[in-house]
Amino acid sequence: QKGQKIMHKHLRKLVYSAMFLAIAFVLPFLTANNQQLGNMLSLMHLPVLFCGFICGWPWGLLVGFIAPLLRSFTLGAPPLMIAIPMAFELAVYGCVTGLFYKLLPKKIGFYYLDLISAMILGRLAWGAAKFVLGGIQNTEFGFAAFWAGAVVNALPAIAIQIALIPPLILVFQKNRLMLND
Repeated sequence: QKGQKIMHKHLRKLVYSAMFLAIAFVLPFLTANNQQLGNMLSLMHLPVLFCGFICGWPWGLLVGFIAPLLRSFTLGAPPLMIAIPMAFELAVYGCVTGLFYKLLPKKIGFYYLDLISAMILGRLAWGAAKFVLGGIQNTEFGFAAFWAGAVVNALPAIAIQIALIPPLILVFQKNRLMLND
């Protein structure tokens, strides 16, 4: 009986994670004709952040790492040199949201702390990957480029994520849809 419950929970995490990966694959089509808008809204980030919260850090990390690379390899968008740093950024998003949700108290203020921590650490991972790739490609990636890419251009996405995710996590929690316990 107990083994069956554990197996059922793992199967649900797998199914939810596959759903979040599919959503991460499809959402960027909403802004496909406008790359600037796509960069500003960062639609692929939303399902990865949710996956970490809902399914846990291993699933969030995996979905986050796979999503941009899968889109790059199958559609060519984002280009591989953009997808690689994104894979590290999104992997950190999924990992941190899942880990902090599990470790911190289940209260709305901590969901914001979790989300903001994930966004900061993920953007630092993105910046580190961009810096390493810049060295490999002999291109410069300094603080100004990091600040523009990680903060200034991402402000609309940051605002959307902060406005949507914690209240929706409360809804998932209230409806007993959280699998990360």
